[in-house]
Amino acid sequence: MQLKHLLPVLLFTFIYTAAAAQIPEGFKPIFDGENLEGWHISRTTHQGTTPDVRVENGAIVLRQNPYGQGGVLLSDKKYKNFELYVEAKIDSFTNGGIFIRSSESGIAYQIELDDAAGSTGHLLGERMQVSEPARATDREKVWKPNDWNSFRIRMVGEVPRVTLWINGVQMWDVQQPRNDFTAGATEGMIGFQSHWTSLYSPVAGDCCGLNSWAPGAAHRFRNIAIRELDENLKE
Repeated sequence: MQLKHLLPVLLFTFIYTAAAAQIPEGFKPIFDGENLEGWHISRTTHQGTTPDVRVENGAIVLRQNPYGQGGVLLSDKKYKNFELYVEAKIDSFTNGGIFIRSSESGIAYQIELDDAAGSTGHLLGERMQVSEPARATDREKVWKPNDWNSFRIRMVGEVPRVTLWINGVQMWDVQQPRNDFTAGATEGMIGFQSHWTSLYSPVAGDCCGLNSWAPGAAHRFRNIAIRELDENLKE
């Protein structure tokens, strides 16, 4: 093979290897960087059922196209006690989340992804009340704007204890006083949500302070891997 033909292959191999190396030791990839095998779009979630979900440059990319048809991409497999590792890159003025122990309809504990509101990294509930929410108050100390940032989420226990690290730094560690699922679910799917996208710029002729929409804005996820844990984990 001529050098000019070999260079693109070597460059791709270097980039892919460097990206794959970010996954912590002991974690099993649940996304191969090539297709959506092992994942499906929820057709019952309330925030939209036809999100534009694609694999681009080794990442899962969620957009709203048409606008208003966001939604949730779910893992086929359910998990109970686990650590999830994922790298995310979110466009400005988008709202989404990482769902853990999600139901098919998107009822879940959620790690919020909303950089404009400053709530990225907060623990919230999606379609349910969380007894002990949490705030990632130190996020800005480690956050890389308009770049990839790593999330490591641990969830253990029938009454869940949830811990979050962003870019390797612990943000919070919360023991819930009760299981907040109505039916007391103790396992569920991993989910990525695209909720809404907007761009804060004036609309021509707008007299009421409304803003134009940017349905092309995206949430991107790569290097998605999981480590299933023994439910007796004490650390």
